[in-house]
Amino acid sequence: MKTSNIWIASIALVISFGVNALLIGRSLQRFKNEDRSVSVKGFSEREVKADLAVWIIQTRMANNDLMEGSRAIEVAKNKVIDFLLQNQIKQDEIIVEGVGVLDKKAQQYDNFQQGNAFRYLITQNLQIRSNNVDLIQKVSRMTGELLQVGVFLSSSDYGNPLQFYFTKLNDIKPEMITEATKNARKAAEQFASENNSKLGQLKKANQGLFTIVDRTASLSGGEGGYASGTNDLFKKVRVVISAEYSIN
Repeated sequence: MKTSNIWIASIALVISFGVNALLIGRSLQRFKNEDRSVSVKGFSEREVKADLAVWIIQTRMANNDLMEGSRAIEVAKNKVIDFLLQNQIKQDEIIVEGVGVLDKKAQQYDNFQQGNAFRYLITQNLQIRSNNVDLIQKVSRMTGELLQVGVFLSSSDYGNPLQFYFTKLNDIKPEMITEATKNARKAAEQFASENNSKLGQLKKANQGLFTIVDRTASLSGGEGGYASGTNDLFKKVRVVISAEYSIN
């Protein structure tokens, strides 16, 4: 009797181990299938034209007499404004900024000598902001006419004096995100097909930042990275979508 009970207990124990092993095996297989995934990137790129031009015109005057220099810079400013208006730039697009005065004699580390240099350096900036980008680009190439009427233009303290911007990103964002998402899915489908698998559901997705760069900018080395700039009238807008899909 005892021998029979031992056999029954042994058989039950073996069956129990077998069932547990089967369940564990199926769980591992299910976990393995659920863990199969592919991470892909999809991008969208558009070429657009800038819709805002910002042009800084700086005139500079050197003089030993502050009042005389101030009058001279005022004359130069008015000549610049007349030049802009004559070339169809609107009055409300012209912003006259403050006059800057540098007294070299007051500089702590400047070895100023009255007989060898002008004491006062006077600057006047005008900022032109316009959506007529083609006109601004054209007029900016005509500044030689100002030299002919005695207006000296100096290099701007703002870097490149003429900059172009694209401000209508929100108008093209939805289409570009849709396109980038579709491109990401196509890449995932191709991966699944080449590996004799079937593409499953989207597990997660991440949208990168939109970048707006000059059309002539070159790749800076990083993935999707561009050397930025505002010199070109035409821009490249780009966005990258990162997505992860399950693989069946």
